[in-house]
Amino acid sequence: MAHNPRITTRSPLLNVMCNAAFKAARGLVRDFGEVEHLQVSRKGPGDFVSIADKKSEKILFEELQKARPSYGFIMEEGGEVAGDEYTWIIDPLDGTTNFLHAIPHFAISIGLQKGSELIAGVVYDPIKDEMFYAEKGGGAFLNERRIRVSNRSHLTDALLATGIPFALHDLKVRTQFQQTLEKVMPQVAGIRRFGSAALDLAYVAAGRYEGYWEGRLAPWDVAAGIVLIREAGGFVSDLKGGEDFFGTTSIFASNQILHHPLKDLLLSCYKDL
Repeated sequence: MAHNPRITTRSPLLNVMCNAAFKAARGLVRDFGEVEHLQVSRKGPGDFVSIADKKSEKILFEELQKARPSYGFIMEEGGEVAGDEYTWIIDPLDGTTNFLHAIPHFAISIGLQKGSELIAGVVYDPIKDEMFYAEKGGGAFLNERRIRVSNRSHLTDALLATGIPFALHDLKVRTQFQQTLEKVMPQVAGIRRFGSAALDLAYVAAGRYEGYWEGRLAPWDVAAGIVLIREAGGFVSDLKGGEDFFGTTSIFASNQILHHPLKDLLLSCYKDL
């Protein structure tokens, strides 16, 4: 990791989040190099948990709790820990299946919620050494550079990202996804599925994608990315057009210009969420 994690341009809060991510990432990078030898347990179809995942979460929990002892936690592996009005929402390894297949596309995601409002987010890709971070009212950044959503204005130029249903999902979910693809594919430049929701959202914030949608997501998949999108000037909603991300377990994000045409395309496919 080339750049100094302790730079002065971030707020104290973001420094806490970024430094925790840097520390946890060191173990992930080491374990990624030994991925063929990892001991892996299975907790459900298509939902693998590695020792690396658990070690990363332990480091994040310890570092964040030490810095902000009164804050609560919502964690993918460790569940919920009660706290005051602030809650960390953590995914210690988003893209576990990529990780276990030696595909270098995964991230650590840390969101911070105050009451019911998401106020800060960090998504760190340790392999590419890309740290995406944002705090409410402070803009969004990639490493030390300000980022903005794309300014492409035509659907035919738009590159979108999504998630593809897998073994855990029933026939209805798979059928709904196929129908959505049939509707969207003819109108856009392309659709990608890279296997990390946190990075998909960060890429929309950085202008790499024009939009992203996915259903059946957990809070830790999207909490940090929601803040990044908003602070980068984009729009984000659930797939019913509201902001009940955790209730509907869904998300739709885009740049400003393509928000309405993409919303019209996608939301009509998810009326029965």
